[in-house]
Amino acid sequence: MSTHSSHVLCTALTFGWPDGTTVLDDFQLAIGPGRTGLIGRNGSGKSTLLKLMAGELTPVSGQVRVSGEIGYLPQNLVLDTRLRVDQALGIAAARAALHAIESGDTAEQHFTAVGDDWDIEERARATLDRLGLGSIGLDRTIGEISGGEGVLLRLAALLLARPDVLLLDEPTNNLDRYARHRLYDAVDSWPGVMVVVSHDRELLELVDQIADLRDGEVSWYGGNFSAYEEALAVEQEAAERMVRAARTDMQRQKRELADTQVKLARRKRYGQKMQDSGSVPRIAASALKRSAQVSAGKLTATQTGRLDRAKERLDEAVAAVRDDDEIRIELPYTAVHPGRGVLRLSGVTLRHSDRPLGDLEVRGPERIALVGRNGAGKTTLLRTLTGELAPVEGEAVTEVPMRFLPQRLDVLDDGLTVAGNVARHAPGATDNRIRARLARFLFKGARADQLAGTLSGGERFRAALAAQLLAEPAPQLLLLDEPTNNLDMASVRQLTAALESYEGALIVAGHDMPFLESIGITRWLLLDGGLHDVDPETVRAGVLNADGPA
Repeated sequence: MSTHSSHVLCTALTFGWPDGTTVLDDFQLAIGPGRTGLIGRNGSGKSTLLKLMAGELTPVSGQVRVSGEIGYLPQNLVLDTRLRVDQALGIAAARAALHAIESGDTAEQHFTAVGDDWDIEERARATLDRLGLGSIGLDRTIGEISGGEGVLLRLAALLLARPDVLLLDEPTNNLDRYARHRLYDAVDSWPGVMVVVSHDRELLELVDQIADLRDGEVSWYGGNFSAYEEALAVEQEAAERMVRAARTDMQRQKRELADTQVKLARRKRYGQKMQDSGSVPRIAASALKRSAQVSAGKLTATQTGRLDRAKERLDEAVAAVRDDDEIRIELPYTAVHPGRGVLRLSGVTLRHSDRPLGDLEVRGPERIALVGRNGAGKTTLLRTLTGELAPVEGEAVTEVPMRFLPQRLDVLDDGLTVAGNVARHAPGATDNRIRARLARFLFKGARADQLAGTLSGGERFRAALAAQLLAEPAPQLLLLDEPTNNLDMASVRQLTAALESYEGALIVAGHDMPFLESIGITRWLLLDGGLHDVDPETVRAGVLNADGPA
């Protein structure tokens, strides 16, 4: 790893999707050593930029130059479930060769495969242990581990490879609190070039600088996210002062132009009166009239030019003030009577589990937070409640209309437009109704016709949520699996506000404690083989340690 000379350089970079949507145009960027937090609104192009850096996408024009080896952790990680852990780590060949040599096979190809990595197996186990994956054997398959463990496994592979440049796209998505802190430690100790796209405040507090991608350009801020917020607040205060000053100046220029026009009108009436009275010779009057018209034209042009310049200054000042659009979610009327049965579990044993969860009954508009370690089975439980997965034993009964928003957002068909996906879930809704609802999720006009496969993570969430909320019938039980993954902070605030007013029953699987606490959770359930009621203080304090529940 060459930490001092490594860098990423984007020159005149232009990229757009096949449907004509331009993401970056003549984009310039240079990133050197240190940890850079790349932030920006959903859809600003952060994930696309990382894919261009990683060579996953090809620019229309311009170039990306990366000095040294590059490692990339994508936002939506897909691993072949048939792979063994050592294959996912990229050490299978060296490990097999090492075992062959230890067994007495001295064939030259084995020594070639091992190279200088005689301690590769020990380093792999140490790296896995460092990330909290010490219990995962190198011979297990990917299909036997959770999505969060898969993210950490991919990170372990990158740490073993020791790239010069490390690109991380929303790495804390799907990670439990324990796993997140393991990842934070790895980020904090990274010695090379790192670019991390994230909405996770704790992670962004570890970076050395913030790159804010907005309207196709990057603004740089030294320090971590807190320093960025302070600097941005100062900038915005100054920008708002400039707006006030520019508005005052424009009003003054309007008054001066109006005063000038009044004076010219008076002068014109006076000249006409003098000419009509005959007190001034006709030739002299004509000359005076021409002179007055020229003078009036110049004066008016001067005043109009000043007003135009004042308007331009106001436009520039207003553009510097951030007024980002935010999604406006209106959930349908879904009230559930406090005594009504919503959900019932009886003796359910989940797939890949060897013991029953225990009984569970949800009545009325309860708000349940489902917490637990990665791999505990939270997503499996939610998919069992939807009927997508059948329990090994027992019965799961849902007694009200239900909708489920999965963490992988696989409710969308990538080959359909955003509007087409919504129509698929609500075949009885008119096109006007669909587009009116999508406009509230910032898919206005032509954006509603964008293919789902070209959406950013946050855009994909908005489209999936719109599809579920417009579905028929409206949900009286809403299941959400890690709903804040991929959302910018403005969208999280809007989702929080919407769920605060939701009148149905709610079950949310997640690790985002600030979000869970903000939506009025009434019951906390820990999934650890069985379902156990816990108090939020226990969860907040870290109910999960390296070995399981404390």
